[in-house]
Amino acid sequence: MKFTVQKKLLIPELQLLQGIVEKRNTLPILANILIETKEKEIKLIGTDLEVGMITSCEADIEEQGGITINGKKFYEIIRSLPDETDVSFEVTNEGGLVKIKSGVSEFKISSLSVKDYPKIPLPNFQRNIKLSLETLHKMIDKTYFAITQEQRYYLNGALMILNNDSWELVSTDGHRLAYTFVKENVNFNLPEEIQVIISKKALNELRKIDDEEIEFDFDTNNLFFRVGKRTLISRIIEGTFPEFRAVIPQNNENILTLSRDDLITSLKRVALLSSERSRGVKFTIKGNQLELYTSNPEIGEARDIINVNFSGQNLEIAFNSQYILDFLNAVKSETIRFEIKDENSAVLIQPGEKEDVGYQYVLMPMKI
Repeated sequence: MKFTVQKKLLIPELQLLQGIVEKRNTLPILANILIETKEKEIKLIGTDLEVGMITSCEADIEEQGGITINGKKFYEIIRSLPDETDVSFEVTNEGGLVKIKSGVSEFKISSLSVKDYPKIPLPNFQRNIKLSLETLHKMIDKTYFAITQEQRYYLNGALMILNNDSWELVSTDGHRLAYTFVKENVNFNLPEEIQVIISKKALNELRKIDDEEIEFDFDTNNLFFRVGKRTLISRIIEGTFPEFRAVIPQNNENILTLSRDDLITSLKRVALLSSERSRGVKFTIKGNQLELYTSNPEIGEARDIINVNFSGQNLEIAFNSQYILDFLNAVKSETIRFEIKDENSAVLIQPGEKEDVGYQYVLMPMKI
């Protein structure tokens, strides 16, 4: 196996694969990238058995073949080389040393046999489902932080729903729920609604890929996303996602509207003295003023006041400040709207102005 490749073409693909390859070394082969030659390119594959990626890179192929080498070390070697340089890659026997050379720099790195590398499911993309990648990125950014990692596997990802008049993505960790949706200019021409749970890791990798459009397909066990020459494969998370629509509050009568920037600034300030464990901050709403207050017996207390617009009965309610900041950092709207029933019930929080991706955030209050 022997080929030459330009660093500037290879490095973006290796960089993407860094998020895929297994770093815990449960199986040594999963720390490796599979490299196979084709007619005028090399194919690069990485997987941790849950998420995988197939990509390619133009190359001058002298001898055909395939090999697997450590993904992290391969990336570090290529990254260390001068820009605008060609890199030669040679292996004389499968499972032996791989020689990497550029100019006067030369490396020899161990490899493992292609025969030991896991088989990657191959998609066919027959459903012809095409999604806006920019919209998907926005939806991921608004839901990613509410994904948990726990034994209830169906909560370890976000539920994506596609039908012929809407596109939805929703996540929850049991304390909060983030729901995004697009209901304009949507027509996937589907014979039936699609509901799949996309893993947190797959969503994070999708955020790293830029383009205008992404193709989506699936089979019994896997989800497939293709952008140009890159294909991301993710195992479907089994289980039934909670009936999220039932927990979105309806007709909460106490309406609080305030500046997003004012709330971020004040909340960060007051939260400096909150308990590191609970991050609790009390909201006291009287007339058109919101008082934020927190106390920590070991440190002290903090208080701040914001002018707001409020319609309803005066009330006190407490939240985890980080949960609110997560929402505020995900929206661009100048104002934020809280719809509150009472101090014990779920609160609905939304952008005050319409955004191109609809967004509802449901947050349970806390006791402090």
